[in-house]
Formats: sequence, C-alpha cells, structure tokens
Amino acid sequence: MNILEEADKTIHGERQDQYGNAEKSFAKIAGMWEEYLGVAIDENDVAMMMILLKVARQSNQHKRDNLVDICGYAALAGELYNTAKEG
Repeated sequence: MNILEEADKTIHGERQDQYGNAEKSFAKIAGMWEEYLGVAIDENDVAMMMILLKVARQSNQHKRDNLVDICGYAALAGELYNTAKEG
C-alpha cells in the first residue's frame, strides 16, 4: 500500500474510530490552544500545526508513520477547506 492510500485508510478508518470526527476534534484542540496561547486558532491551523509537528519529527528521524500522518493531516485540511467553502 502506498503512503497516500495508507493515509486515507487511517483518517477514514482507525483514527476516525478512535478520535471521532476530525472537524469536531480539531475544533476542540483549536479552542484549547487558543485559550493557552491567547491567539485565534481554527481547525485549519490545527491541521497545519500537526503537519509541522510531523515535519519536525521527520527531520530528527525518518519514519514512514510521519509521512503517512503528514499526508493524512493535509487531506483533512483539504476536507475542512471544502466544508467551509460549501457552508
């Protein structure tokens, strides 16, 4: 299975089952980060920051999981964008 297929399977399967709807989860995370940092943060910011976390980890040690998660977070960011655009 290639990385993109694995990311799709992950975000629409096991991770969604474990953590629930990404939009709701990211909204909750955004609210917590916003309160902690004192700056406005939205769901898209959460996706981007999680990508940066994975990039930082990847720069320290190559792991396929980091690349899969980067693709997954990017896909979720795209879904959030499409949802916002439609709504």
